Amino acid sequence: KSGSCTKTLTGHSNYVWSVAVSRDGQTVVSGSDDNTIKVWDVKSGSCTKTLTGHSNYVWSVAVSRDGQTVVSGSDDNTIKVW
Repeated sequence: KSGSCTKTLTGHSNYVWSVAVSRDGQTVVSGSDDNTIKVWDVKSGSCTKTLTGHSNYVWSVAVSRDGQTVVSGSDDNTIKVW
């Protein structure tokens, strides 16, 4: 709206490659070089969950239309459904 940053989400320990926003706009999901996926509450700016299981960089993330499922793609040659 104003063109200024309203919130900065910090917590990954390496590059963030992918970000997805839930349909209701209340949740952000991020994938990183630290091999994790983080789930964020937009309003508070806090990380509500860290998903671990990939053994290499997480390049892509997506959130299902109902907001209940996260899908991630990694340099470990896997796609995971969370």
